[in-house]
Amino acid sequence: MSTLTPPTVTREAPASRVAGGPSPKRLRLLMRTRPWLLLAPALLILAVLLLWPLIRVVLFSLQDYGLREIVSGDTNFNGGANYAEVFADPTLWTVVLPNTVFFAAAAVIGTVVLGTLVALLMANLGSFWRTIVGSAIMVAWAMPAVTGTYVWVWIFDADRGIVNQTLMGLGLMDEPFNWFTNQFTFYGIALLNVIHHGFPFVAITVLAGLLGVSKEMLEAAEMDGAGAFRRFFQITFPSLRQVFSVVIILSTIWDFKVFAQIYLMPGGSGSNREVLNLGVWSYVESFGQNRYGFGSAIAVLLTLVLLGITIVYIRALMKEDEL
Repeated sequence: MSTLTPPTVTREAPASRVAGGPSPKRLRLLMRTRPWLLLAPALLILAVLLLWPLIRVVLFSLQDYGLREIVSGDTNFNGGANYAEVFADPTLWTVVLPNTVFFAAAAVIGTVVLGTLVALLMANLGSFWRTIVGSAIMVAWAMPAVTGTYVWVWIFDADRGIVNQTLMGLGLMDEPFNWFTNQFTFYGIALLNVIHHGFPFVAITVLAGLLGVSKEMLEAAEMDGAGAFRRFFQITFPSLRQVFSVVIILSTIWDFKVFAQIYLMPGGSGSNREVLNLGVWSYVESFGQNRYGFGSAIAVLLTLVLLGITIVYIRALMKEDEL
C-alpha cells in the first residue's frame, strides 16, 4: 500500500530576483538617491559659482586684507576685528542701515501696490488690450538697470533735466535745483527708478493668479452688495496670499541689495556719504579704500540680513500650506 505524499508548494521568486535585478532594499535606496543624482550637476555648478565665492568672502572678512596682501599673497587673519569695526562705526547706524531698510520697505510697498493695480486693470481688459498693455510694461522690466538709471538721472538733471525745465517754465522755481545733493530727493528718484523697473514682474505674476480666482464668487459678492475694495480684500487677496508672499520675498531681496540704481546716480558712488546703503558701502570700502576685509564683512552682514528675511518668509509660506 503506497503512501500519498502531500504536494510541495514552491513560492515563485519575485520577477526582479528571477531576472537577476536588484533587491528591494537596493531599489528603495536607488529611489531615494535618484533625485539627488539628477540634481548633482546643477548643484555642482551652483557650488562652484555661488558657494565657493561666498566662502572666499567670509574668509576675507576675517582678515586685514588690502593691496599688500594681494601683492604678497599672504594672509593676515584678525578674527572678528572687521565685524567689530563695522558695528562700532556710527555710519552703519545713522546712515547706511536707515537708508537700506527704509528704502527697501518703501520700494517693496510701492512696487507691490503699483503692480497689483496694473494687474487688476489688465484682468478687466480684453485679450487684445491685455496683450498690448502687458507688452508695454515688459519693456520697463527688460530695460537694464544701468540704462534705466541714466534715464532718470537725465530727467532730473540740474542743468538740462525735464523736471527742472518744466518747473521753471511754470514759474514754480526761479533757478535750477540739484535733486541729487539732498538725501530725501536722492532716494525719491531712486525709488521711482526701482518701482518703475520692478512693478511689471509683480503685475504679470499677480495677473496670473487673478485669472484663477473664481468669477462666480466675485459675481456673488457683487450681487450681495460688496464693493470692489471689499471684494478684493475678502475674496481676491486671501486666494492670492501665496502669490503675494512670493512677490514680496523677491522684491525685498532685490530692493535690499540695490546697487546700480544708487551707485550710478550723482553722489551715489561715495562722494556723498549721506546716501550710502549696505551694498554701495561695501563696494566703496573694498574698491575705493582698498579695505577688502572690511568691505567683505559688510557684504557678509548684508547676506545674513537677506538670508534671515528669506527664512522668515519661507516659514510663513510653509505654515500657510499646513493650514
